[in-house]
Amino acid sequence: MSENLGGFEHRVLLAMMRLGACAYTVPIVDELERVGGRTVSPSAVYVTLRRLEKRALLTSEMAPPGPGEGGRDRRVFTVTADGVRLLRDTRRDLMDLWSGVEALKP
Repeated sequence: MSENLGGFEHRVLLAMMRLGACAYTVPIVDELERVGGRTVSPSAVYVTLRRLEKRALLTSEMAPPGPGEGGRDRRVFTVTADGVRLLRDTRRDLMDLWSGVEALKP
């Protein structure tokens, strides 16, 4: 696959994979902040999700709130097979690059 992922796109897709099943903006933001240790803008995540959807790396649909949750329907996102494949390709490429960097090894 010849596509590339930007750094934030990469992190958003990985956060979605960590969350499993269908994810929506708030838990993705929470996961990125928890793992990355810094504040993440929900609007930046949402814009990135829509961009990844246009690239067919994920899909979305409207879903009602879960049991015991109030509020309105929300857009939930799912990583597609192409999204998973691109993450795997990116991981492989990064691992290949890291294998030649001796100065940063523990």
